[in-house]
Amino acid sequence: MKRLSLLIAALGLSSAVLAGSADDVSVVDPYIRLAPPNATATGAFMVLKNSGKTEARLVKAANPASQLTELHTHINDNGVMRMRQVAEIAIPAGGETALKPGGLHVMLINMQAPLSEGQVVPLTLGFADGSSKSVEVRVTRAMPATMPMNHAHH
Repeated sequence: MKRLSLLIAALGLSSAVLAGSADDVSVVDPYIRLAPPNATATGAFMVLKNSGKTEARLVKAANPASQLTELHTHINDNGVMRMRQVAEIAIPAGGETALKPGGLHVMLINMQAPLSEGQVVPLTLGFADGSSKSVEVRVTRAMPATMPMNHAHH
């Protein structure tokens, strides 16, 4: 009986070790931007909220809709905005990181087929500690962040 208790305790410890950033990070308002016809790439955007006591680091993403999935950011290169791949995206302990147009985002490259508005794409987020989280992400015709919103007609 003592061995069984030790085994159960050891299994409990190992499952605690296997639990990781994926358990602490929640994904809020995810969407994939509907790409123009014949576009070979698009972006996925969301807010990543970390309820944990340590920083979480997103290091990869995968989806079945594109041949390649990368983490990207935008940089100002002598007055020209350019996208660049990044090795990781940090989500601070008790904080959040926004993945949004013009900033950090998940890039879907070499689309397998055109996406349609309303389609749902499974996206798997992989963290530095080896944990992962799968989310269902809807394709939407996103309004550009710079477009003014006129609510006077509502």
